[in-house]
Amino acid sequence: MTAKGRVFANPTWKVASPVVSVLIPFLGDDPSVLLKLLDEEAGAVDGSVEIVVLDDGTRDPELTKRLTAVIKAMTLPARLITLPRNEGRSIGRNRLATAARGGSLLFLDSDMRPDYRRFLRDWADLVAREDPPVAFGGISLLQAPVEPRFAVHRAMATKSECVAYTVRARQPEKYVYTSNLLVRRDVFAAESFDPGFSGWGWEDVEWAMRVSGRFRVLHVDNPATHMGLDTVAALAGKYEQSAPNFARVVDRHPAIVSTYPSYRAARLLKRLPGIDQLRPLLRRAAETEWLPVPTRAFSLRLYRAALYAGAIA
Repeated sequence: MTAKGRVFANPTWKVASPVVSVLIPFLGDDPSVLLKLLDEEAGAVDGSVEIVVLDDGTRDPELTKRLTAVIKAMTLPARLITLPRNEGRSIGRNRLATAARGGSLLFLDSDMRPDYRRFLRDWADLVAREDPPVAFGGISLLQAPVEPRFAVHRAMATKSECVAYTVRARQPEKYVYTSNLLVRRDVFAAESFDPGFSGWGWEDVEWAMRVSGRFRVLHVDNPATHMGLDTVAALAGKYEQSAPNFARVVDRHPAIVSTYPSYRAARLLKRLPGIDQLRPLLRRAAETEWLPVPTRAFSLRLYRAALYAGAIA
């Protein structure tokens, strides 16, 4: 394996002339189920779609072996890139774009599941019909696990992420996530993801802020389920990682971010005496299982705002 990673392609890869490249990064997950679901649509897209999967440094030979077998058996042209070390969310997606051959790039997270069996065909049809610069298909929780430990995340995602395309279109740059995002190749060449972001969060929203100033961002109704709901503890950990990224976005796009409720809440909390003592109390309330889910979700949102208050100037 070289520093650039090991590459495996299935038999149909060499002869394909794809229009859309589906780009799936992962770290520690197993995207086999997603790959098999996508491959069920191979006949419907008639060679117009390819799959590129990036293992961003999981370093699990058994997982690599399983994925290689899955990709080898796929009808869709597919390629697996296995990196020797983690490069991060932005760099990994930029690398995927370089490896793709289609004129449009569909970024799809490994824990997503298409909600309808016309998912790839609808994306390919949209490209053939309109060739949009950027299009976001939407996120749902239709197939996500319904377990008490994920109730807070479900409540928060339902309110802030699982938004109808007609509502998303009113603030097109705000509701853009790499979980189900189509980008035309020339647009991505003009505006790639900022490698200065590290850890979790905000690199896709910041990218959309830059892109929306130059290109049309279309919102469509072609959702996929986010299967990876988190516990409160895991979600709080991600928010902790995201605070420096949030500050980076504020520094680069103050006019846009100033309209966001998360920013306004952070500014208010920053003026509050004792904010450092308040943060752990908010997290504890969010993790308290006997409290009502809406109360816990509100506490977790305040915890995130309190983290962001400490990160912004």
